[in-house]
Amino acid sequence: MSNQPVLPAFEEIAAGIHCIETGLYRHGLAACYLVREGDRLAFVDTGTANSVPGLLAVIAELGLTSEQVDFVIPTHVHLDHAGGAGGLMAACPNARLVVHPKGAPHLIDPAKLIAGATVVYGEAAFARDFGTLIPVSEERVILAEDGQTFDLNGRALTFVDTPGHANHHGCLLDARTQGFFTGDTFGIAYREFKTAKGPWLYAPTTPVAFDPDQWLASLDKLMAFAPQAMYLTHYGRVDHPHALVDDLRLSIRDMADLALAQESRPDSERQTRLKTAVTEYLIASARAHGVADDDARIQELLAVDTDLNSQGLEVWLKRREKRAAG
Repeated sequence: MSNQPVLPAFEEIAAGIHCIETGLYRHGLAACYLVREGDRLAFVDTGTANSVPGLLAVIAELGLTSEQVDFVIPTHVHLDHAGGAGGLMAACPNARLVVHPKGAPHLIDPAKLIAGATVVYGEAAFARDFGTLIPVSEERVILAEDGQTFDLNGRALTFVDTPGHANHHGCLLDARTQGFFTGDTFGIAYREFKTAKGPWLYAPTTPVAFDPDQWLASLDKLMAFAPQAMYLTHYGRVDHPHALVDDLRLSIRDMADLALAQESRPDSERQTRLKTAVTEYLIASARAHGVADDDARIQELLAVDTDLNSQGLEVWLKRREKRAAG
């Protein structure tokens, strides 16, 4: 039996930008990106620790080596975006990790990240789906500043601080294509839900730092660059972002409103009610967008997100209550 890693699905979606399937839960749920400029490479997001062998296989398929990776840049440290950072850095000896200053400690010492994610996903699911997180040596970490530009063999990649989905979130502007690698800041647009109206966007309110006001401000910040495309982790390239951003703004506001409708009922069943409300809202939104799948199929494709969104909204409400109590 061959020990060669399975080559994941990948495609070049813009000049020198490859979208790579990371294999989390199902095909088409999560991607990462490999940017190539000449013989130098940068990863934006990494998938999970389980994704790393496949990412290295893509490098080999392109006729390059891991020694040619200059940067590993997770948009934020949620495990579907950064769980493979340590393993990828271990395999890429010349790479520097570029990360938001608030996220860096969790990749240098992932103990708290592991503990927090285990609470969200459960111990068995965490081990199965996310694998073993490897610490990154502090000497190899660059704390990215808002507006800081990184040179990939003459190709400018600019880090833009974008809190809202997470307080340790940054997007990366590729000057060559005038496109942003958006992590979760420009929402989720699974390909299964694309219709004649275009991509269907909605906001992921994953625990633990959802902040609708900051998120809306971050969208304004991104749109000020007049981007031509957005490269989403969930999932792939979307064009004409100026025509899509209002849908995402509405989704952020609507998610917040769903939570606020439950704010006066802080009982043990609140998260269950939130999950029901989120599920009903997303199904109705997909239907309004022209998605023809039945409710069961829509709910199946959104199962991970409805669970995480309801958890994140419950955390947001608890944070509001704590502030109100002083």
